[in-house]
Parts: sequence; C-alpha cells; structure tokens
Amino acid sequence: MITVERSGARVDIILNAPERLNAQTEETWIELARIGRDLDSRTRVVVLRAEGSSFSAGMDKRVFTGEANPNLREMLGGTNEETQDRISTFQEAFRWWHECDAITIAQVQGHAIGAGFQLALACDQRILADDAKFAMKEIALGLVPDLTGTYSLMQLVGYSRALDICSTGRTVEAAEAVQMGMALKAVPGADLARTGWLIIRCG
Repeated sequence: MITVERSGARVDIILNAPERLNAQTEETWIELARIGRDLDSRTRVVVLRAEGSSFSAGMDKRVFTGEANPNLREMLGGTNEETQDRISTFQEAFRWWHECDAITIAQVQGHAIGAGFQLALACDQRILADDAKFAMKEIALGLVPDLTGTYSLMQLVGYSRALDICSTGRTVEAAEAVQMGMALKAVPGADLARTGWLIIRCG
C-alpha cells in the first residue's frame, strides 16, 4: 500500500494501491504514522506522491460496506473516550507532516477526496497536475472531516472559503486551488514529478 524510497536527504512516500485509487484504511494511517516516527535527522525533504490516475479517493469504500477490518462501525463503535483515542491515533498520520523538521511536499494528480484531500493539506506545500480535483465529501456521508485537514484548509484559504468547501462538499479543481492559495502551482501531469524536483532543488 505504501512504498518508501530514500535518496540522500530526500524521502519519497508513495501511495501504492492504484487499483483502489489509493483509498485509505486504518492500516494506511497506522503505517503513515509509523513512517513519520521513523524519519531521522538526515531527512530534509519529504515528497508525498501516488501511483496511478488518482492521488487518493479517500477512505476505502470497504470501510463503509463492512468488508474492511475494522469497518466504520467497529472503528467508531466504542465509548466516547475510546472513539476519541482512536481518532487521535489516526490523526497522528496527518499531524507529523507539518510538525517534522523536514519540508513536506504533496504532488497531487487526479482525485484527492476526503481523507486524500486532508492528507495533501497536511503537507507544507502542494504541487498539482492540471487534472487534480479536491473535495471534502465527508458531509455527504454525515461525517466530520476530522483528520486535521479543516484547520490547514482554513489557514490556507480563510474561514469563509474553508467553510464553503467543507459544508458543500463541492469540487475544487486545480486552477481554483492555485488561485485561492491552496497550492503553489498546477502543471501538465507529465511535468508533475519534474516540477516537484525543480522546486526542491531551487528551494
């Protein structure tokens, strides 16, 4: 599901389940949190990217249908205290990207929905393919987007725009994301990796 590659001071973290549009599960978040804890002082840049046509379609639909272990009912079915503890554990997978000493950059193509949107927001910077599309679809499921992304979104685009995006679940395409300050730039998909590398090299 997740591949880690190191080249000198650069670490690439790659969402590697393109057949599932890099959809996320509890296992994904546990693994991301572990990777964050294991980063050492050599790391200066962390690049988050994804294989396939989409960055991440959000939470795996199997979590909702009951096919995943654990499923949504099991994840949120404890006492209030147990549920809060579990959510805090999940949030660790999203917090470390802006708390670590390294610069973190998300390279986003295709869909970044729900948890995928929030994971991209967790990074210090975002570079987009021109087909990138963001949406907080939690509202359509009766859920709160509580994986730290709402705060980051508000810091980037302001309260009013963040409220609009979160309360409507509407799609934000690449050009609008750049215009509102949510991303640095949008480029043709074929140029995404090269652009990310140039930004890293040039600072």
